[in-house]
Amino acid sequence: MRGLLVVDVQNDFCEGGALGVDGGERVANAISKFVDEHRSDYAVIVASRDWHDADNDNGGHFAAEGEAPNFVTTWPPHCVAGTHGAEYHPKLTLPEDTIHLKKGQGVPSYSLFEGHTDDDRTAKEVLASAGVTDVDVVGIATDHCVRASALDATKAGFTVRVFNHLVAAVSAQTEQTARAEMAEAGVTFADH
Repeated sequence: MRGLLVVDVQNDFCEGGALGVDGGERVANAISKFVDEHRSDYAVIVASRDWHDADNDNGGHFAAEGEAPNFVTTWPPHCVAGTHGAEYHPKLTLPEDTIHLKKGQGVPSYSLFEGHTDDDRTAKEVLASAGVTDVDVVGIATDHCVRASALDATKAGFTVRVFNHLVAAVSAQTEQTARAEMAEAGVTFADH
């Protein structure tokens, strides 16, 4: 059985957002079209969102006030719970039975596997209950949260594929490094 993991297709990670990635809106559109055409291929669809606390630095994830973020371990405020930036991009359309996870609630978080449903289930639990053995990973950003999610999926024992046309990266250089790391871990890449 196959599952689809939709990683962080949120306003703050698309053009015009706090950490906007070129191609974010294109990816939101493309994922929606893909899901519409391929829903029957998947036992379950799991979508994650960063959902950071507004009243703290989320375990040092947000740069301290007055300090510049280093864009490696510290970031400008983004995807704050309940804000427009934390919402899915309006061009992303997911089926009603999609399982939604929130991650980064008070702590640094990159991987979809660090998230929880509102009833406190993990991605691994959701996928296992659906009998999933293989996952396809799509979303934003290839070199950060997609990378972390794909690597965690392989560590959890899933066979992992990333769709090239359904991801967007922060930069070509960091994307190349991330793709090499994923490939080394056994992730495959496909043009569907």
